Amino acid sequence: MTVTEQSETREVIIACSQVLMARKGYTAVGLNEILTAAHVPKGSFYYHFASKDALGEAMLRSYFEGYLADFDEILSRDDHTWAERIGLYFASWIESQSSFDCQGKCLAVKLGAEVADLSESMRVALRDGIGEITNRIERAIRAGLDDGSVSSPGDPAATASALYELWLGASVVAKVNRSTTSMDSALAHTRTVLGI
Repeated sequence: MTVTEQSETREVIIACSQVLMARKGYTAVGLNEILTAAHVPKGSFYYHFASKDALGEAMLRSYFEGYLADFDEILSRDDHTWAERIGLYFASWIESQSSFDCQGKCLAVKLGAEVADLSESMRVALRDGIGEITNRIERAIRAGLDDGSVSSPGDPAATASALYELWLGASVVAKVNRSTTSMDSALAHTRTVLGI
């Protein structure tokens, strides 16, 4: 197997895991189900990952890498004020979370509480990913204060963390209620907090 084929096999395992675990949760998905979906023999799995936890960590890091790339694309839109970019980010959040069958789009929401006590490496991957998201929100708030499109009176770092936590909770409630009402409320509150 070439280096390229090995890399592709690893990515296929991660992608299949992400879809399955986003739908069913971490503990409900076994290695055999992942390997069957990925069409990969067990030996190939252990070539790439020492354990299911190692796969879970790699999957979360891959998820956040893609998520942050999408967020960076929104933040790079020079044709919008920073307040508008923040609004676009949270609108994209509602769009990605509103299907209720997230197909790998909502791992932080789906797995956060489940794996935080099960796997230290996965907890750290979640913490790091969430930290990167809140850092971007903070930078956007600061830039919005500078361009005058945001008028939040609070500390941008604390505001960014509070907003992320608000949206994470709203996403969980949206899944329970099968309604975007909680996220619509989070958007209204976000606008109030940021004065946009």
